[in-house]
Amino acid sequence: MALNLILMGLPGAGKGTQAQKIDDEYQVPHISTGDIFREAMANETEMGLAAKAYIDKGELVPDEVTNGIVRERLSQPDVLKNGFMLDGYPRNLDQAAALDQMLADSKRHLDAVINIDVDSAVLVDRLSARFICRVCGATYNRISNPPKVEGTCDVCGSHDFYQRDDDKPETVKNRLAVNIKMNTPLVDYYQGQGVLHTINGQRKIDDVFEDVSTVLQSVSES
Repeated sequence: MALNLILMGLPGAGKGTQAQKIDDEYQVPHISTGDIFREAMANETEMGLAAKAYIDKGELVPDEVTNGIVRERLSQPDVLKNGFMLDGYPRNLDQAAALDQMLADSKRHLDAVINIDVDSAVLVDRLSARFICRVCGATYNRISNPPKVEGTCDVCGSHDFYQRDDDKPETVKNRLAVNIKMNTPLVDYYQGQGVLHTINGQRKIDDVFEDVSTVLQSVSES
């Protein structure tokens, strides 16, 4: 089943987990922008080299280079055969318009945008629950992955834990605010195109995936 998808959701919404389940069930290639940037630079493609020149100077990669890297990836045989699941792209309306043009040029269309929706207060709790063993570096989550014995590292037995600045609630709130500001125009854009499907992500993983599967079955039959 070849499906052309975009996966959206704020940090901590469970996007990565659902992407893996979609890949396993439907064999739709998961295309993370981070992964394809690294791949394009390692393979020294034209766009990969262009991106590296900006990154090496500590500059943001401009949209036209990002779009070029995505275009390269969407032209590869596995995508042409099985479709794609974009994760982390598009990040703004100009990139969304560029994607529309790429698909039109290759006589393809977007089947669905899956938006995993979780209340930001829940995400703050999820993301700020992470802590790390200072001795061996093992990572835990107070909600989803606590140590087997409270206060004791499963790996090395240490009782010395810390929390990274990035995982502290105030930092997490700021990061979410930036992502909400960036995502909202895209949600509106795809809502306007009639391809947006918002899924309640505040449930068990399998329940969320059941709703995702219902959407994918529906669009594959239409």
